[in-house]
Amino acid sequence: MTTPHPSLQIEPLDGGPRRLHLFTVDVEDYFQVVAFEGVVKRDRWDSYPSRVESNTDRLLDLLAAHSVRGTFFTLGWVARKHPGLIMRIVDQGHEIASHGDWHRRVTLMSRQECLAELQDSKAALEDASGQPCLGFRAPSFSIVPGVEWAFDLLLEAGYRYDSSLFPIRRPDYGYPGVPVAPFWIHRPAGTLLELPLATFGLAGMRLPAAGGGYLRQFPAGFVRRAFREAERDGRPGMFYVHPWEVDPDQPRIPCGALTAVRHYRNIHLMLPRMERLLAEFRFSSVAVEFARELGQPVRGAAA
Repeated sequence: MTTPHPSLQIEPLDGGPRRLHLFTVDVEDYFQVVAFEGVVKRDRWDSYPSRVESNTDRLLDLLAAHSVRGTFFTLGWVARKHPGLIMRIVDQGHEIASHGDWHRRVTLMSRQECLAELQDSKAALEDASGQPCLGFRAPSFSIVPGVEWAFDLLLEAGYRYDSSLFPIRRPDYGYPGVPVAPFWIHRPAGTLLELPLATFGLAGMRLPAAGGGYLRQFPAGFVRRAFREAERDGRPGMFYVHPWEVDPDQPRIPCGALTAVRHYRNIHLMLPRMERLLAEFRFSSVAVEFARELGQPVRGAAA
């Protein structure tokens, strides 16, 4: 067992090489991103025109065209507002997991608030989908060194796996030192499967390449390099995208220049770039690829 942080006990995951990568969607609307918290208050979310259904449907069509099953980390708020969307996701063979209830960062919540978020989002997603919600991804990957107590709350709330740890060093998020391959987290309350986000090694550093932001902002070769490295090592690469990242026509939120670049730059390129990614690599969902570890029946696999 290795210990990248004094309070984090981890164990490598056995089971041999993995064939497929993991395609995930963080289901949130364009006005719910953390970068807009200063200008878009949560109590005003209902006043913004929602585009999460139509944008998620674009991603569902994309995945269907490539016979891919994915994991949709979804806000409890979205499930309550758009239960029909949740059923469309499930009816097309995808997995529903939690992205929190109100998109709050773990680092800004008390333990009691965090537990309520975990429980409320799980209940909303299970009510809307009719399926167990086993996985969680923290908004902005906000399980970082010092808040390992969040794993205990995940176990208390009934989750079986987490995908919040980014094995990189950044000022705003990241958990440097954890393995790049899936692993077990051992806590007094039980054991949790951890699925870190995709990175690649360069000059002794780990560089992020997991998500839509990296696919938009950098040459596509960065992301492809991460998945080729994962295939060489016999482990899955974890990719994520947001529905608003395929929506060039979304309303513009007043924000600073840097935030505008990070949020809006190259959105018009996302669908064709994802088309190429899905054509080159094979993807599936957490529920399919890790059914044995999660003690669940396989509901369907990628073609």
